[in-house]
Formats: sequence, C-alpha cells, structure tokens
Amino acid sequence: MLLEVQGLTKHFGGVAAVRDVGFKVIEGTIFALIGPNGAGKTTVFNLITGMLQPDGGSINFLGKRIDGLKPYQIAAAGITRTFQNLQLFSGMTVLENVMTGAHLKGKTGFVKSILRRPGINAEDKQIIEQSMALLGEVGLDSSADLPAAALPFGRQRLLEIARALASGPRLVLLDEPAAGLNSTETKTLARFLKKLRENGLTMVLVEHDMETVMEVADRILVLNFGRGIAEGTPAEVQADPEVIRAYLGEDEQIA
Repeated sequence: MLLEVQGLTKHFGGVAAVRDVGFKVIEGTIFALIGPNGAGKTTVFNLITGMLQPDGGSINFLGKRIDGLKPYQIAAAGITRTFQNLQLFSGMTVLENVMTGAHLKGKTGFVKSILRRPGINAEDKQIIEQSMALLGEVGLDSSADLPAAALPFGRQRLLEIARALASGPRLVLLDEPAAGLNSTETKTLARFLKKLRENGLTMVLVEHDMETVMEVADRILVLNFGRGIAEGTPAEVQADPEVIRAYLGEDEQIA
C-alpha cells in the first residue's frame, strides 16, 4: 500500500475540519477526494504534506509514518502537490519554473545552476531536456521562454502540474487541477493524468469538475462536514443515496 490514512482528525478551535477520515491509496492508481465546499478536502492535503499537524490519527507512506514530519521531509520522501491558489515563480520563465522542481532531485541546486559553476553543465542539460519533455506533455513547450506570469490562468495551472512532476515523485496530490481550464485544456489534462497512471504514477485528486473525476479516478472518497460518507468506484459513489443528498438533494444524481 503506497499511502494509508487512519483516523485523521484536525480541529480549528471548536470546529472539526476533518473527523476520523481514513483511506488507502494503491500504487499506480488515481484516488479522488470530493465533497461540497468546506468538506475538508484541502485540509486533508495539508495534513498529508505536513503543512498542518493532525490532532489524531496516522499517515503512512511506503510503510513509514510521516505525520509529524516537516513538509520538506515529506517532499524528500516522494510526495509533491499542487495548490488551489497557484504557487508559481512569476518572474521566472515557464521552463525555469519546471526546472526548479527537477533540481530538487539533482545533485546541484537551482541557484548553482543559474550561476553556471563548474561541473553542473551535464546535469543541467539533462534537467532542461526533462523539463522540456514535461512541458511538451502539457502543451507548453512552445511557451518555454515566456515569463510564467504571461501565461493565461489555465495554462499556468498546467505549468504548476508539470513542475510538481519534475521532481520525480512517487505520489502527487493535485488540488483542483482543472480549476480555470477551458474545455479543451480540461480534456488535455484528463488524457495526461491517465497517461501518467499508465506509466505507474500514483495520484490523489481533489476536484470539483465531476466529469473529470468520474473519467480518471479509480476510487473516490466523498467527504461532507469533515467526515467520509462514502467510498467506492465512480459508479458506486454516483449511486450512493447519502452522496446524492450531500450534493444535490434527494431526487437527483451527480452528473
């Protein structure tokens, strides 16, 4: 089991943002967390990545507990993420943004690479090639030399995903990856995620675009008011009465 979450709980004051949440993620699959606004989805991501510390429960990655570790330690273990609010280096080029992710696994840091110190050119060349390949996968290779801030919002979202992948993670947490994408970009994203899964990458997805979730996810956990109310395949979740009530009311189904 790649990731196992048990009894995860987090309070903010007197409010339980996450209550006794548990799930398992099998390697090479896409696991989705869905639920209405305020259901606790992003809080779960923040707990897994060490940005918040849980009040209860445990998080195991590759058989080792990671709750209590610092975010950089969790990233070094092989977990990376994207954010609802874009976290790009707007003053850098599109290519340089992806390279910052790739340099996390390199022997030299990004600053040394920019300074062109002796002994780093071969590694830097490899990182550039790998970064350009990732940009090609998301359709941004022709924009490599543009400032990241010059990209439309939807394409900045794709850039953030490419940067997250550049570090070669075992697990990627994608927080609203389709937010701000147009229909063409969303279809490109869905194809890209499925291709990544075919290549063995494991992903946990938080997403409000239900069409994308139902297309790419292998299993789905539905959260409501911080607790899990249903888990299963996309078909099972869509037919679950409590899920239907949480989203739309008694007589409707999730589209």
